[in-house]
Amino acid sequence: MADTLTAGPDVSAIGTTSVSRFAGILTALRRSPVGFAGFLIVLLLVLVSAIGPFLTPDVEPNVKEILLPAGSPGHLLGTDNEGKDVLIQMIGGGRTVIFVGFLAAAISTALAIVLGSLAAYLGGWVDSVVVAAADVFLTIPQIVLLAVLGAFFRLDSPLLLALLVGGLSWPVLTRAVRAQVFSLKEREFVEAARLLDLGTIRVVFVEILPNMASFILMNFMIGVTNAIYQLVGLYLLGLAPLTGSNWGIMLNRAWIAGAIFNDASLAWILSPVVAIILLLLGLVMMTRSLEEILNPRLRDR
Repeated sequence: MADTLTAGPDVSAIGTTSVSRFAGILTALRRSPVGFAGFLIVLLLVLVSAIGPFLTPDVEPNVKEILLPAGSPGHLLGTDNEGKDVLIQMIGGGRTVIFVGFLAAAISTALAIVLGSLAAYLGGWVDSVVVAAADVFLTIPQIVLLAVLGAFFRLDSPLLLALLVGGLSWPVLTRAVRAQVFSLKEREFVEAARLLDLGTIRVVFVEILPNMASFILMNFMIGVTNAIYQLVGLYLLGLAPLTGSNWGIMLNRAWIAGAIFNDASLAWILSPVVAIILLLLGLVMMTRSLEEILNPRLRDR
């Protein structure tokens, strides 16, 4: 154990190890039909949203083709109340939603990992401050706070939206990480690392956190789904500027225009709903399989 902890990592092998580990996860994922199907769904939506806008023409209003039903010539999903093609808007509408969802989840997960792990490991006033801050944030309804912030700031930047959503979503995971670290820091390998005086950063982020990989991954995916829900909710309620085109803006415009009451416009309002459901379903399916791959106790069952 001492030789393992004192020996430094082989820098030349880090890249090879990371690639082989990723390849191993993909190989294991292919053995799970449900997980691989979820991976393909997410991958397809990401690729379509990233590459599709470069392959489709610019969508322009056309008063001669307002509210055409799905299946109309040249308009597979029909048109909206401005005569814009719904399919073209769908292809380009996922970019902002996916970007904000993943970035906000990454921000909230990173904050939760750092704050929760340090609070549990260091204890004392650090733990008290983190817990108090988490309690304060948990008492504030996020959608209400986002609405208030939307009144003072122009939320037209995906990066700003991701920072706001991610910066408000860390308390729940922070408390969960804190509880996990409280349990792990009493294990023998952590005690050995302390005796070797490896330092707080090394002990927490190299010795403890890798043992929480599946737990963190699961909560990251949950964070993605929650961020997407919050973003789409902001657009649906009109709390974010309705500039550009994404699935949330499409829902807002279709709802205000009364598309739900017009049979010819059902594709307009249902298309973004189906896309969001497919994205979230794919994430859930993929996450369940990844948890079984990364968690030895589930893998051995």
